[in-house]
Amino acid sequence: MTKAKDQIIAKIEEQKKNPNLRLKLKERTEYFTNLLFYTLFDSDTEVEKNIDILEQTFEELVDLACWETEKPCSIWQSYLEKLPEVLQKLNKDADSFIKSDPAANSIEEVYLAYPGFYAIAIYRLSHELLKFGLPLIPRLMTEYSHRLTGTDINPGAEIGESFFIDHATGIVIGETAIIKNNVKIYQGVTLGGLYVDRKLRNVKRHPTVEDNVTIYANATILGGTTIIGANSTVGGNAWITSSVPENSIISNTSEIKIKKVV
Repeated sequence: MTKAKDQIIAKIEEQKKNPNLRLKLKERTEYFTNLLFYTLFDSDTEVEKNIDILEQTFEELVDLACWETEKPCSIWQSYLEKLPEVLQKLNKDADSFIKSDPAANSIEEVYLAYPGFYAIAIYRLSHELLKFGLPLIPRLMTEYSHRLTGTDINPGAEIGESFFIDHATGIVIGETAIIKNNVKIYQGVTLGGLYVDRKLRNVKRHPTVEDNVTIYANATILGGTTIIGANSTVGGNAWITSSVPENSIISNTSEIKIKKVV
């Protein structure tokens, strides 16, 4: 039995080809993400105290994630300096929820209960971190948010101010998507690529959405050269693979027949 066990262990170790797959990194990133959210939004959390804990946790993440020793990973101070600006943007996002959703009873409800706002918050916090050249931790942050909210926003996407996501479930926003200011998106919307090919890694694959656009439920917009012009409305279930001019209304014209049965 011992010999058989030893053989099994040897086979498992032989197959573990990636020495940097450390699941503790994922777990600690989720802890860091929660701590960051509390620091920025929870009234009972002491900012000064939590900043120190965040720094310690971040350094732990750096040790776990930066196995390329020649790569500079000491970026906490630079990231910390970005947080007031991120918080300012998030407060504008929350305000857009209040202005856009008649079901929102208070600003507190938006911060505490809206999965769309949480998804935007974690996106903005991860996006700033991504800019410092540390890709794995931001991706783990947004995947944690994805699991909690059903909204998949790649941290590489570029999203402007006053962004509103309603219901959140099933939304996909790709890595090279650009979303400008005052955009509203509803459940099931995809801003994706026309097709998947590793050769497109450094190419813009996802659409651009200009200012003041509303995209209703289950609309699919694909392609890196596709631009949704400013002040446009994209109706539910629309399928778009080419640009539309500003001030457009795009709708799905499928015919629905209702027959009364006696």
